[in-house]
Amino acid sequence: MLRKKISVPSLWLFIVLVGFPQISETIYTPSLPDIKELLQASSNSIQLTLSIYFLGFAVGVFCWGRLSDLIGRRPSLLWGIAVYGVGSLGCYLSPSVEWLLVSRFIQAFGASTGSVVTQTILRESIPDNKRHVIFAQVSAALAFTPAVGPLLGGWIDQWFGFRAVFMTLIVMCVAVFAYTWTSLPETRNAASITKTSSLAVARIMFTDRRIWAFGFLIGATNGILFSYYAEAPFIFIEFFGMEPGWFGLLGICAALASIIGAMLSKNLLGRLAPEKIIVWGCLLTVVGALMLSVLTFIGLQANAISMVFIIVCIFILLFGIGMTIPNCLSLALAQYKDVVGTAGAVFGLGYYLLVSLITSGMSYLHNDLLITMPLYFLGLALLMVSVSKTLVNKETVI
Repeated sequence: MLRKKISVPSLWLFIVLVGFPQISETIYTPSLPDIKELLQASSNSIQLTLSIYFLGFAVGVFCWGRLSDLIGRRPSLLWGIAVYGVGSLGCYLSPSVEWLLVSRFIQAFGASTGSVVTQTILRESIPDNKRHVIFAQVSAALAFTPAVGPLLGGWIDQWFGFRAVFMTLIVMCVAVFAYTWTSLPETRNAASITKTSSLAVARIMFTDRRIWAFGFLIGATNGILFSYYAEAPFIFIEFFGMEPGWFGLLGICAALASIIGAMLSKNLLGRLAPEKIIVWGCLLTVVGALMLSVLTFIGLQANAISMVFIIVCIFILLFGIGMTIPNCLSLALAQYKDVVGTAGAVFGLGYYLLVSLITSGMSYLHNDLLITMPLYFLGLALLMVSVSKTLVNKETVI
């Protein structure tokens, strides 16, 4: 019996679907002081709007991943984008911080479909020999979106106020929905999907050491990345006295590190196994974190030379992350093709909870010492190296 040929969505559609959730997570961060003042809320309450996004995202990747196996990839994405629009509208209309917290959860819950279902489509519609390359290209573009958010949101807030930022997300939602509606084919092959419960899939995955390894690596790299975006304003704006506008441009520089790392990973795939590229990426992350720790330990002056050294160290660290992430995403669920939607749901729930835990840990440890972040990253990076080495020289079924 011949297997039905699956239509392959365009690369640009993949990029849009995985990119809009990250823009939504960071675009309003420059507006936090305005939101605090206008909603008459405490700083702690406003900061909760950041952490609750990851919680809603974690719950969402499980629900949409599971649902995509039941009703299809296309309906799950369209319904998720619609829910995201409802949450964005709630953020725009929020009269209080409590309303904003609920709306941010709904917004993240809907946006998560862009991550989990798009990855499922990638895994089932791209041939095995091309999948690593496509993941590298998507990851390179994805590395840029967290930097675009604050840069875009800062100018919108400055010109039109914080509610205009959320209105921008509503307009983006309409555009993404229309693009998906007109361009996304259904890629699920119902006959090839094994109907099983989420609990049964989770039980199998729980005993899979490779799943644990990939889950930790993806969670740790994203945790470091978003912890950096949370801490960077305190380093560059408060300590070095950088203007917010220039800080936004610095975010693009950081994103370039991840993009170049992902593109190097793509070019190395013809010569090195993806597991070995993961190890090299983790080692570079250790090098960047170690250099950053040494610099901050010996003491830094608030001048341009010190700032350049800091930027170079962070560039190396994020370069290593850029090499690591696409290969982990491509390999993680290679052995779960018959339940890839449900497996992606369970897997996504786990590593997004880890991202939330790591970013919360950075928030808890935050103080006035520059060395805190580098040491935190160094500890995580050393664990990443240890875990990544367990993947090498083991059979990989792709």
